[in-house]
Amino acid sequence: MRAELATDVAVLKGKGVTPGLAVVLVGDNPASEVYVRMKVKACDDAGFYHESVRLRTATTETELLTLLDRLNADSRIHGILVQLPLPKQIDSTRVLQSVDPRKDVDGFHPVNVGRVSIGDPTGFRPATPYGVQQLLLRSGIETRGKHAVVVGRSNIVGRPMAALLLQDGPGGNATVTVCHSRTADIGEQTRRGDILIVAIGKPEFISGDMIKRGATVIDVGVNRVDDPSRKSGYRLVGDVNFEQATQVASAITPVPGGVGPMTITMLLYNTVQAARQWAPRSH
Repeated sequence: MRAELATDVAVLKGKGVTPGLAVVLVGDNPASEVYVRMKVKACDDAGFYHESVRLRTATTETELLTLLDRLNADSRIHGILVQLPLPKQIDSTRVLQSVDPRKDVDGFHPVNVGRVSIGDPTGFRPATPYGVQQLLLRSGIETRGKHAVVVGRSNIVGRPMAALLLQDGPGGNATVTVCHSRTADIGEQTRRGDILIVAIGKPEFISGDMIKRGATVIDVGVNRVDDPSRKSGYRLVGDVNFEQATQVASAITPVPGGVGPMTITMLLYNTVQAARQWAPRSH
């Protein structure tokens, strides 16, 4: 997919448009720092113009909104990404709604949420669910007529994931069940899933006996758990018990290295989509 993207970028550059992405990081969250570095490297590799703006933890909401006003008006920037979480003095909802919907490559602005929910292709699909959908499509996993169970209802993954799976088209037409922290007997629901997508933020929450035999399992979770045997003192695990799941599932994504690289790839795709609207039309 990165190779396909390189072709699209070359076409845009031929029209005098270099896709541009701005990444805004407030504070010094170590996980966010890692994500930002990975996104910057991906932009370099793809030949994008990019800006990384790092602001101190004590940044006020007004200062951040002023920065977003500047980026909204900057013609070199086609996509704006505000790394979450934000410090507690800043209202995340207000910040995300201040990004120009045409530059909202994270797909979090209500305009894009609405477009995606009704199947409008001009809306930016949130990168993680979009990446999961591409994983299914490019791995030859049929979604049409299948029962997909999504565990987690966040605005970033669970809800948009359900919307994409419901849509009429490739990677859609599934029957979708969404489970969450208030679902009674989650295992009863997850065992019905031909496709099980887990984004609940609890280490190894899904055990092998919660998975339908032969199911496709997509593990969106990334959790740190203590591991004294590691130099770092921890290891990364998903929301699914990988060892148990491999005894039951027909396919499963690893953590790390599964959904994560797809998320960054789809962010690049969205930025190219944003840049296209500024490119001169060919006649």
